[in-house]
Amino acid sequence: VYVVDPGFSKQKVYNPRIRVESLLVTAISKASANQRAGRAGRTRPGKCFRLYTSKAFNKELQEQTYPEMLRSNLGSVVLTLKKLGIEDLVHFDFMDPPAPETLMRALELLNYLGALDDEGEMTEMGAMMAEFPLDPQLAKLLVDSPKYKCSNEILSIAAMLSVPNIFMRPKEASRAADEAKQQFAHVDGDHLSLLNAYYAWKSNREDQKWAYDNFLNHRSLKSGDSVRTQLSRIMVRFNLPLVSTDFGDRDYYINIRKALVSGFFMQVAHLDPSGHYLTAKDNQPVALHPSCCLDHKPEWVLYHEFVLTTKNFIRTCCDVRGEWLLEAAEHYYDLRNFPAGRTKTALERLVRRVGTGAPPL
Repeated sequence: VYVVDPGFSKQKVYNPRIRVESLLVTAISKASANQRAGRAGRTRPGKCFRLYTSKAFNKELQEQTYPEMLRSNLGSVVLTLKKLGIEDLVHFDFMDPPAPETLMRALELLNYLGALDDEGEMTEMGAMMAEFPLDPQLAKLLVDSPKYKCSNEILSIAAMLSVPNIFMRPKEASRAADEAKQQFAHVDGDHLSLLNAYYAWKSNREDQKWAYDNFLNHRSLKSGDSVRTQLSRIMVRFNLPLVSTDFGDRDYYINIRKALVSGFFMQVAHLDPSGHYLTAKDNQPVALHPSCCLDHKPEWVLYHEFVLTTKNFIRTCCDVRGEWLLEAAEHYYDLRNFPAGRTKTALERLVRRVGTGAPPL
């Protein structure tokens, strides 16, 4: 058995200042290096080849891996602790106490989502959200979806977002994969493309060969289907109706996009006149990820994740309207405490237009 250890790993790192979770390539620790070496010779004789010097091992690698607790978004952790009745989070005996700023960002997020009230007490909405084994934004999305008459569709989208990417793109067949993906692509964004792909797979009786021929990951789709079943059981337990807008209705896709805004209103970017996107409030310059299905640049775009690679990318994006942001999260887009910038100017323009009753652009 041979093991090759390059001395690096991808680690999830959360920056609470700009609310960004990134996957960064970082040097491993001595503990990880020893664990990797242990894989050679565990079941039969073997060797581990380290692609770095013994000097680098002794001088440059830290002893232990930095705990994930200290480099993660704590939204789900705080919601779970609140559900367990732990009120004093600041003095809670964490094995590795997180930074106060990360904790404050988590409380702020949950307050904006309506899971905690202004006193930090859990609300009825928060109690329901805590029952879903999902990020708080996805949980809020599911709880709110019946209001928009699209809970069945949101269930499918939430399940697809909770599993590894269902679209495969092997290097040797990248063009064929891109062409296959185009048949599921929706003009309004990636969330609806995921929904199209899932429905197409179901209508083809979950056929593994069909999935392979269309460059879809059958295992991810099966896993997502199982997740969907579990989530639907939780919704039934809370008497949340599983409903859909009639497919022929012109509001079918609009209702789904409005529902997405109810959960992800904090993850929105605005198109700058220069042609670049800036994230709302934080004013971080970002670009649409190359895998994005959008073939145009909408003024407002909602994104599922922020990816830091060669530059700042937003991935899994959906075209939304500015007035939906004001409807779904008036408290978050309160212009009195909104940072100055082009996004604020656009929102002020929008408020004036909505106030005069002018039709949306």
